Amino acid sequence: MYVVTNRKVNNRKEGLDVFGDTPNTVGPNELRLVKVTRQGSHYTTELLADKLTQAEVRELKRRHALDIDERADWYASLRVACNLMEQAAREKRHLLVYVHGYNNDMKDVLWTAETLEALYNVIVLPFSWPANGGGAVSGTAAYLDDKQDARVSMDALNRFFEKVRFYHEKLTEARRDAFWQQAMAEDGGRGNREAVQARFTQLLAEDCKVTLNLMCHSMGNYVLKYALQPAAAAAAKLIFDNVSLVAADANNAAHETWVQRIQARNRLYVVINENDFALAWSRRKPGEAQRARLGHYLKNLFAANARYIDITRADGVGNAHGYFAGEPVAHNASLKAVFSDAFEGGRAEDRLSYAADINAYRLI
Repeated sequence: MYVVTNRKVNNRKEGLDVFGDTPNTVGPNELRLVKVTRQGSHYTTELLADKLTQAEVRELKRRHALDIDERADWYASLRVACNLMEQAAREKRHLLVYVHGYNNDMKDVLWTAETLEALYNVIVLPFSWPANGGGAVSGTAAYLDDKQDARVSMDALNRFFEKVRFYHEKLTEARRDAFWQQAMAEDGGRGNREAVQARFTQLLAEDCKVTLNLMCHSMGNYVLKYALQPAAAAAAKLIFDNVSLVAADANNAAHETWVQRIQARNRLYVVINENDFALAWSRRKPGEAQRARLGHYLKNLFAANARYIDITRADGVGNAHGYFAGEPVAHNASLKAVFSDAFEGGRAEDRLSYAADINAYRLI
C-alpha cells in the first residue's frame, strides 16, 4: 500500500516509526510518498523520493501511451500512479482516496485502509495528515492540537489532489486516445465518422470502468473544508467520480458555502448519524467545535450539489462513528451496499427512500 503524507518522516527509523506526529519539518505542505508492506503483525516502510531515470520514464511513457516529455524530471509519484491504475484495471477494482480523521496514528490509518480494501472493491490510497493519535496530551488539548494541524495541512492536501488530477488525466487520456485510434483503424480509411464515433463509444463502454473516488472521514472533512478556501484550490476541481463526506467533524452551519465548491463527476454524498458518539463529544469542546457538526445534524441540509444520507435508524449503526466498517456493516448488508456504491463510483441513493422534509435519503 502507498501512503501520501505531510507528517514528519525519519528515514533513520524503521517500520511505522518513520511517521511522526507533527507536520514535516520542511513545512506542513511538504509531501512524502511511502510504500508500506504488511509482514504478519508488522509493517516495513520504504520512502519513495528518488528521481526516475530517463529509461524508466521512457518505458512508462511507452507502456501507458503517456503524453509527457521524457526529458523532464519525473519522480516516484509517476511510477506509483501508473502502478495503481494498472493494478486497478487488472484486478477490476476502483481507486479510493482516503483522508482520515482526528486521533489517528499510522497504525489506525493503515488498519482502516486495509479494512476498506477487504470490505469493498477498492484499492485505497490514504492521505495522512499529522493527527497525533493521543500523543503527549489528551482530551480537549489533543483535539484542538489536531484541529490546528488539520488547518495547516490544507495546502498539502491541495498539492496531493493536484497530482492526483494530473496523473489521472494523463492516464485516462491515453486510454481514450488508444480506443479512438482502434476505432479509426477498424474503419479502414472509409471515412465513416459516425461509425468511428459509435465504435469508439462502444469500446469505452466495454472498457474496465475504474473509477476514482474520495472518502473523507471525521476531521478529514475539516482538512478538506480549509483546502477549499483558496480561489484556485485543486480540491475544488473535477477530480473524483464520487465524493463521500462521512461523519463530518465540521460545522453544520453554512456548510453549503464550502460543500458547493466540491465537484464530482457522479455524486457527492454527506453521510449523517444523529447518534454519533464522537461528534457528540467533539461538540462539547470549546470554540468553534461547540456548534452542531455536519455529520450528526439533520437540519439546514442546503448544499445544492449534495445528496444527504441519514443512516441514524439503520440496524446496527447505534452511536458508531466509523460505521462504514466493523460491526455496523457486518450485520447490515444494506448499509454495506450503500457504501459499496458510494466508494465505487455508483449511485447509492437508488436503494434509499427520500425524506423531502429534511432533504435527505434514509436507510431504515
